[in-house]
Amino acid sequence: MFQKLTTYLGILLSLAVLLTAALYLIVWRGINEPMQAASAEVNFLIEPGQGVRTIGANLAAAGLIRRPFYFYWYVAFKRIDKNLQAGEYLLNKNMSVRGLAKKLAGGNVAEKEKTITIIEGWNINEIADYLEKNNVIKAKDFIALTTPAPGTCFALESCQVSFLSEIPAGATLEGYLFPDTYRIFKNSSAEDIIAKMLKNLDGKVTEKMRADIKQQGRNLHDVITMASLLEKEARAPADMKVVSDIFWKRISSGVALQSDATLSYILNDKVAAHSAEDLAVDSPYNTYKYRGLPPGPIDSPGLNAIQAAIYPTPTDYFYFLHNLKTGKIYFAKIFAEHKKNKELYLNN
Repeated sequence: MFQKLTTYLGILLSLAVLLTAALYLIVWRGINEPMQAASAEVNFLIEPGQGVRTIGANLAAAGLIRRPFYFYWYVAFKRIDKNLQAGEYLLNKNMSVRGLAKKLAGGNVAEKEKTITIIEGWNINEIADYLEKNNVIKAKDFIALTTPAPGTCFALESCQVSFLSEIPAGATLEGYLFPDTYRIFKNSSAEDIIAKMLKNLDGKVTEKMRADIKQQGRNLHDVITMASLLEKEARAPADMKVVSDIFWKRISSGVALQSDATLSYILNDKVAAHSAEDLAVDSPYNTYKYRGLPPGPIDSPGLNAIQAAIYPTPTDYFYFLHNLKTGKIYFAKIFAEHKKNKELYLNN
């Protein structure tokens, strides 16, 4: 009996040793063997606040690791799970979990990166000029991808976002290239940059915002177009919301918006007040001549302007004007009050 028990214990011990060795070999391979031997660079982003599980899942989704478990286990075993740093990294599919974890924990962001800053209120041409002046890409290559012609970003899978199908036929990406500070690779293509901007906007416009837009009987194109006007017409978020209320009321009342910003867009100037000759220009973007919103956005609005377009501040105001020197906005409820404001503040 004792001999049998000893035999069974020996067998169990041998199985345990074999199982432990097998598990060790599996984990060792999972940590040390790369996805592939050949080099294949991958642009990988860790957003601020992302935890180990999200990072591990994203690494697997990007084809950089086989299973997130190996990444979880290794960073926990090495006690570097709290050291993973946000940023954009240039990783490679020939790197092991060990190498990836070391790079991410060391904050070793891609050496081939550079920062670009797209300003609220810039239009497509201004963005393109900025990118060319900063030796990122050629302006013409950028502009070419912003049109709905075949082969542009409208047709490329990397540029696909939920709202792209909502842009009216024939319209460009004007207004949809979200202004922000971006980290990009120095060898980024125009397609890469546009895709990044489109996806940024897609993330900024929340599901609630989209639902509220629909409930108002509008669409995203209406909102982005209105926001692009607000970006030019007001500086402070509070003023944007009041101007938004005035503009929406004017549209519903059948009164022309009379925005000099839309004239500046078609005349390619930065004039705050236009001449009588300018006001007579025959263009659907001439909001002195034609009622309602212009056919599309006139610039890239920021989040404050987009929120103001969706959530205006209700007031009794129907008119506003700028002091051309200070930029301060003066509101009025009736035309007589607006006329008085012109006498008091316009050009003073």
